[in-house]
Amino acid sequence: MANSTIQNLENFINLASIRQKVINRNIANVNTEYYKREEVVFDDLFEEGISSAMKQTNGKHLGLSEQDNLSDMNLRVQQDDTDYNSGINNVNIDKEMSDLAENTILFRFAAKKISSYYRTYQEVIKGNRG
Repeated sequence: MANSTIQNLENFINLASIRQKVINRNIANVNTEYYKREEVVFDDLFEEGISSAMKQTNGKHLGLSEQDNLSDMNLRVQQDDTDYNSGINNVNIDKEMSDLAENTILFRFAAKKISSYYRTYQEVIKGNRG
């Protein structure tokens, strides 16, 4: 796994952490009158970054270019201006809980990939792998 891939996974973990905070704030304000839910806008930016960072290394493979990495993405938190669903605010608790579950799964995936990468290095250093 290339260092740029690890850097991209670390960046994704940071983005997922911010998203987690925003989702938690939305859930905490589910009964706050006139609260406008917030959302982190990085999914589109993340996919655009992945697309622009991809290069073809073999006719059947795609890989991340070494000089490209996703740390240059712009991240923003924006208010959702949709109509008030509940008459109090526009927070849909079912959507927030679904987003929370999705974000948790993505965070854990990236964390496991990084952990596996460093565990392999640790085993090589200890001499457990040849």
